[in-house]
Amino acid sequence: MNKAFTLIELLISIIILSIIMLFLYKSYASVNRINIFHKEKAKNIQDLELKKKILFLDFSLGSNIKILNQEKTEDVVFMQTTNSIHNRYNPYIAYLIADSKLYRLESLTIFNEYPLSSEIKFSFECFGEVDGFRVYKSQDDEQNSYLLHVDFKDDEDILIKTKALNEN
Repeated sequence: MNKAFTLIELLISIIILSIIMLFLYKSYASVNRINIFHKEKAKNIQDLELKKKILFLDFSLGSNIKILNQEKTEDVVFMQTTNSIHNRYNPYIAYLIADSKLYRLESLTIFNEYPLSSEIKFSFECFGEVDGFRVYKSQDDEQNSYLLHVDFKDDEDILIKTKALNEN
């Protein structure tokens, strides 16, 4: 009795193993594509939530909030806040749109006028491309509440209602 494998049996087992490996590789590649897709989506959500947090903290901890209407879909906002991204003590903040992008400027010097003076030194953050940035103040002066609307071009809009806690 012969106890060894024949050449045909060996070839059939190699073919079956290669078919199994092919399916495993395709599954592995598919899982990698799905992971990359979900990682990008999670990063977009994280970036959007960070932008919401910054806006909310700036306006809720802000004082002397001044809204300058520029166009139908654009506002410029000046304020002082206790929220700082760049480790400044009670920085002055400006929100403005330039080249269809929303910028947050942070400085130790007060922003008084728009267009800004070239002498002011500031750090800035770009929030991304927008179709509009509007800030609406409550009609009731006692409320000190604001409605913020950021209309992003390629991302979900931000709509926040906040009450300024430090408003004079």
